Formats: sequence, C-alpha cells, structure tokens
Amino acid sequence: MRSRRGRTLSEADLALWRQVARSVTPLPGRAPVEPEPLPAVPQIVAEEPQPAAGVVPGRPSAAKPAPPPPLAPLENRLRTQLRRGQQGVEAVIDLHGMRQDEAHMALRAFLRREQGRGTRLALVVTGKGAAGTSLFGDERGVLRRVVPHWLRLPDLRPLVVGFEEAQQRHGGSGALYVRLRRAREAGP
Repeated sequence: MRSRRGRTLSEADLALWRQVARSVTPLPGRAPVEPEPLPAVPQIVAEEPQPAAGVVPGRPSAAKPAPPPPLAPLENRLRTQLRRGQQGVEAVIDLHGMRQDEAHMALRAFLRREQGRGTRLALVVTGKGAAGTSLFGDERGVLRRVVPHWLRLPDLRPLVVGFEEAQQRHGGSGALYVRLRRAREAGP
C-alpha cells in the first residue's frame, strides 16, 4: 500500500491499518472497504558481507573521534575574584576593526598560543558594535554575536573550558572572559 505522498508503508503500519479498517463501521449507504491483500514478498537471502578493500577482517574499524568536552560557566569564586580585582586576566586580544575571517583566524591562533603558554584566563574584546542603523536590519556588533558561536565550534572546544561576558571594567558586553584548558603534554 502506498501513501498519498508516494511512500511505501512498513509492515507494522499495514498491520495497524488493517486492524483499524476492520474495527470501523462504514457510513450509511457506503460499502465496507476490504483491506488490501498482503503483497507477495520475495524471500531475500542475506549474503555474508565482503570486507572492503584494504580492511583487515576481524579488526574493528577506526572509532569515531570523541565528542568535544562540554563548556562550563566560570566558577563563582573566579567571578568574585575578577569583580574584586583579586584575579586579573593573563592575556588580551582585541578584535576591533577586523573582518570576520581575520578575527576568526586571529582568535584561533591566540587561543592556541596562550594555551601553549599555560594561560588560564584570557580576555577577548569584540567591541559593542557601531551605534546607529545599518542597511540590513539590526546588524550591530557582528563580532560580538559570532565570537560566542566560534568558541562553541569543535575546533576550539578542546582549548576552551568556558566563557562568559566580562565585568564592566574589562569591557562589559563588548568583551568575554575565556577560560582555557591546560595543554596536554605529548605522550610517548
């Protein structure tokens, strides 16, 4: 049986339809609809799959890479220390005046470099965007909007523990605190 959209119904759907069709009484003056007979399904013999060229039988194929670690917000203690001035940011990058592609490359290079140096907390200044209206709607602060998306991407997630909007004295809504993961040492 085919549905109106041209899809073939599964055996479970057909069985359900037949059960419903048997239980319904037709409207007065209409003949009952006979369910369609089961189509003859050819028996398919499953063949043993042949290994692909270059694959050794009995060995598991390459496993999927592990998903990137989840992002975490800044700890309350660190947030309090930043607010009181007891803790400072260790590195700063200012993305003002850069195009998106330039800013993305600069941010990636900065985060990798600072992680290699052992930096734990960095400040990324995006700016708040130019005031006024633009030609294409409310486009204020493009970098301010896209940098958080970049920090969530799989290529930067191994570097970033978490991020959040900076305190007012560090730039407020035009800057982000970024916590960096410790650099892993190369194994043997």
